[in-house]
Amino acid sequence: MNEAPIWRLTPPRINTAMAERARARQAVLTKPPGSLGRLERLAITLSAQQQREQPDVDAVRIVIFAGDHGVCAENISAFPQAVTAQMVANFAAGGAAISVLARHLGADLEVINTGTVTAQPLLPGVLDERIGAGTANIAQAPAMTRTQCEAALEIGVRAAARAAQAGIGLFVGGEMGIGNTTSATAVASALLDSDPAALTGPGTGLSPTGVMHKTEVIRRALQRHGQDKDPLHVLASLGGFEINALAGALLGCAQHRIPVLVDGFIVSVAALAACRLQPALRDWLHFAHRSGEPGHSAVLGALDADPLLELDMRLGEGSGAAIAVPLLQAACRLHNQMASFDSAGVSHDS
Repeated sequence: MNEAPIWRLTPPRINTAMAERARARQAVLTKPPGSLGRLERLAITLSAQQQREQPDVDAVRIVIFAGDHGVCAENISAFPQAVTAQMVANFAAGGAAISVLARHLGADLEVINTGTVTAQPLLPGVLDERIGAGTANIAQAPAMTRTQCEAALEIGVRAAARAAQAGIGLFVGGEMGIGNTTSATAVASALLDSDPAALTGPGTGLSPTGVMHKTEVIRRALQRHGQDKDPLHVLASLGGFEINALAGALLGCAQHRIPVLVDGFIVSVAALAACRLQPALRDWLHFAHRSGEPGHSAVLGALDADPLLELDMRLGEGSGAAIAVPLLQAACRLHNQMASFDSAGVSHDS
């Protein structure tokens, strides 16, 4: 008998007993209660997720999913579609922002081609898992078939399994795909039942006129899609190979008990879809930053997420999450290495 796919399985619960032990430890460290603010709560949550008294997120893996979007035919991007494949090569060569940040963090960097328009030669550090030559134009047709949608989810599931096999303590997902803010906004608009005018942003740097045109393209895609809010149908109809792979990766990480640090708008949309599939996933997610994309706040609100940073970033690639990684690492070190009042001989009686 075939096992159910990951997205049909409820993620495991975090260890609430371990959370209480971590909370008790925070109460006896040499500091006023609560004085480290959200760093304390991060450490407690990570302890519960990892089921260990001393959480550890030093082993970080960043996985970039790349894919092209047929909606680029509607002239919704300031950059040509060829940039997706060119940036994949840039990731492999170490020249992209996320490449620099991964080296700075000492993090593993894995790049997965889920479906660029043109096939690429084998590149170091790039896995070729192309489902097709980009998605269809969502303004005119479903982005992909249900079979392709599930194949994209499985790409992410496999990435999570590799991370678990490598003993990774923190997973960061990123994306690259010209046109993917259009697809992500369409997915968010459908799931949130929101007017796309409230969510659509400049993406790669569109002018106000360009944003208005992009909004109308998304509106056409939503009219074609209809009212179906089933997450898998929404992802197949409006999503992207890389967006759907991200959703699969988040669900896979939860099954392997790997905490996830969510990047900006597009990864958050993937998280929204994945949480609509499996609401228990939410307990495994940390949110790195609030993007400069206007739709991000609405998605964060729907996920009841309060991101750690607000730097007006909107690059993608997992870059905002990479910037926030040291905060989680600092939270763990403070939790694990600070002395208690008793061990330090410090009085804490009122």
